[in-house]
Amino acid sequence: MKHAVLGALALATLASAGCGRKEEPKVDAATERREATERAKEGAFGTQVKALEQAKGLEADINKKAQESIDKAEQGAK
Repeated sequence: MKHAVLGALALATLASAGCGRKEEPKVDAATERREATERAKEGAFGTQVKALEQAKGLEADINKKAQESIDKAEQGAK
């Protein structure tokens, strides 16, 4: 019985010793995010993912045009 307890304790110690190591990810987060987005386009939510990307593109375009208008108005006011 005493040997079984010592054996279990030794196994637990060995198992916990390996838990402290950090494994490096195989790909970086940006690559994984990009690949996941591409996979999502083909999945059940593909339509929503594509619509979200279009909306983000429109947002960027509107913001750019708004900034250009502000810049022109500021130049005209000088």
